[in-house]
Amino acid sequence: MIASQQGWRIVHSESSNGWGGQEHRVLAELAGFQQRGSRVWLLAAPDSQIIQRARKANLTAVPVKFSRLRLPLNVLQLARWLKRERIEILNTHSSQDGWLLGVAGRLAGVPLIIRTRHIHVDYPNRWVSRHAFTTFADHVLTTSDKISRHLQAMFQLPDTRISTVPTGISLENFSPIGERACFAGVAENKPLVGMISVLRSWKGHSTFLHAAAKLRDSGFDASFVIVGEGPFRPHIEQQIRELNLGGVVSLAGHREDVPAVLRALNVLVIASTKHEGVPQIGLQALACKTPVVGSDVGGIPEIIRPGETGRIFPAQNAGALADAIRSVLNEAELTETFCRQGRELVETKYSLNMLLDQLDALYRREITQAG
Repeated sequence: MIASQQGWRIVHSESSNGWGGQEHRVLAELAGFQQRGSRVWLLAAPDSQIIQRARKANLTAVPVKFSRLRLPLNVLQLARWLKRERIEILNTHSSQDGWLLGVAGRLAGVPLIIRTRHIHVDYPNRWVSRHAFTTFADHVLTTSDKISRHLQAMFQLPDTRISTVPTGISLENFSPIGERACFAGVAENKPLVGMISVLRSWKGHSTFLHAAAKLRDSGFDASFVIVGEGPFRPHIEQQIRELNLGGVVSLAGHREDVPAVLRALNVLVIASTKHEGVPQIGLQALACKTPVVGSDVGGIPEIIRPGETGRIFPAQNAGALADAIRSVLNEAELTETFCRQGRELVETKYSLNMLLDQLDALYRREITQAG
């Protein structure tokens, strides 16, 4: 079965209630294929942020209650729905929806079931988890080569069953030209160093704060801002108090104007300690020509290439991060070169249109082979 001129019939499922890079990508894929003429649906939890944002973006969103108690009934209901809507491609993104929709997709005879992994995690019970990537999926999709290699080694996946397709960035939205964000209480005459992420423990905010303290103590005059919300915020607030960083670090909360925020930063820090694939914020920063310092975790070095597009430091090493931030601001000519090369990298390998082209080619190849 090959898509007609009217495009594919695609479903994405997401059981997470959060809002981060993973959810951004799901909506970007759905919106992109809808614009190209495909019929698309999102299956997500009724109160999740992603389902609310999907509706605002005029995407068809179907609420699903991801409950173990309802699993048998949900499987049968979703299988009937998938068959009735003649779904050609089913793409699952998290654990609960991966199992639920994987089984339902098999019962419905969906031609292509894809299991996408956005982060680098281990699976304690490999024998059970393997079925989510083999029995109930025809193809595995990841956002970084490191995640692909990890899954291949863990579940013995052949090269033909797994692909790396990093997230694509809108080059129009993320551009060095445009408005710059303002932050209350942040001095405009100092370099601004920031993090933009969901506030989770593994995003490395503690390392960022200790690096800010080291720079302040050394007499390095800069301001620091943390953009985002999440469950780790109380811990961050406590650390700011303990390190006496109240006059140096600002918490800006969630911001929708991410391109403007990136253009306002003199340095973006990606300090993740684990799990990270290819972070969207890194690609977005490169597209905006914002200098980036990233940890050596997951797929970060695949885009923040040391000596080419940015600087890399050992994860959880606050001293090394402080040195890298200092070098970004002190070595202006080299930093400008990295920024130019970073924008070129995104233009040639990581645009949103390239993402959609790669996925379309993957769909055609897999469905042709299956047929």
